[in-house]
Amino acid sequence: MQKVWIYLENGTFLEANSFGAKGTTVGEIVFNTSLTGYQEIITDPSYAGQFVTFTMPEIGNVGVNKDDMESSTAFCKGVIVRNYHHEYSNYRGESDLCSLLKEHNVLGIKDIDTRYLTKMIRDEGAMMMIASTEISNKEELAKQLAASPRIEDINYIEEVSTKEPYIHKNGAWNHQILSYNKAVMSDKKIVVIDFGVKRNILNELVESGLEVEVVPSSFKADDLIARYEAKEIGGVFLSNGPGDPLTLVKEKEEVQKLIATDIPIIAICLGHQMLSIAHGFDTYKLKFGQHGGNHPVANNGVVEITAQNHNYSVPDDIIKIAEVTHKNLFDNTIEGVRYNNKNIYSIQHHPEASPGPHDSKYIFKQFAEMVK
Repeated sequence: MQKVWIYLENGTFLEANSFGAKGTTVGEIVFNTSLTGYQEIITDPSYAGQFVTFTMPEIGNVGVNKDDMESSTAFCKGVIVRNYHHEYSNYRGESDLCSLLKEHNVLGIKDIDTRYLTKMIRDEGAMMMIASTEISNKEELAKQLAASPRIEDINYIEEVSTKEPYIHKNGAWNHQILSYNKAVMSDKKIVVIDFGVKRNILNELVESGLEVEVVPSSFKADDLIARYEAKEIGGVFLSNGPGDPLTLVKEKEEVQKLIATDIPIIAICLGHQMLSIAHGFDTYKLKFGQHGGNHPVANNGVVEITAQNHNYSVPDDIIKIAEVTHKNLFDNTIEGVRYNNKNIYSIQHHPEASPGPHDSKYIFKQFAEMVK
């Protein structure tokens, strides 16, 4: 069995067993509290640059399949699990998780106390780490980690965003036909700025009655404004994505051009943070972020259970220019805003929540109603 050695920037040195890809990898360690959906989490582009520690102790038991990929590859640096199950049992399973990690060059770490790691991250905060199947020397690992760039120093958007525009042609998952619904013609069209968008977010936008065109993060606002004025599109959507939003200086400038017009703008996760920054309210980093499929959010007195994946939050003083529509009940951070006197609305959580929960799916219908 292949050994793997782990060194965290707080000086913690651990040994475990590996599965998946081999090698030496540096990233930020976070924990995810979801009970299901490990494949969707691993292939979520928002995890680029991070090691995901699963608090769910049993991982791999339902296998993987092509339909549950949230992107074309896996962008996370590695996954850390208590017990990995190579043999899987599920009627939709097509392959084992180890094979998926090898195919996409993701390091897997197993047979380790994930409860210990989670409590450490909770108490000390998310931190950088290095894992290696090649280097067992603590001092050498510490040296390589110290010489590596931090996650906030890297623009992962350029890595995860599409390189060419395309029309998304799938709707929501249909359990009766065990496939995705096909897109239908719509008189409402939006452009999605791809900062690392999840496929199921695009699926739900299509399902809500929108024609969805996805464009790279290197978009030009003037082009979109011209298309809006020519009535070719009815709105712009800013997607989820990885990394520190404050590093996206060029993207911020383009978003500022958009908000200076009357274009309807809707946003999720990183897009939500980008709108705050573009309005002059910089985001801040949370101690250990929000990652999981069981986070309660208050919406006008109604509690919704939501899926989360973010390390940054918009500041409380955003209330100077926006109405707060959603609040996280774990830490009271802002989860949704509607900007004053503008057709601009954004949320922090992931309302498509594949594989679940589905409490917030109504938000896509609200988005569609905003589009001209």
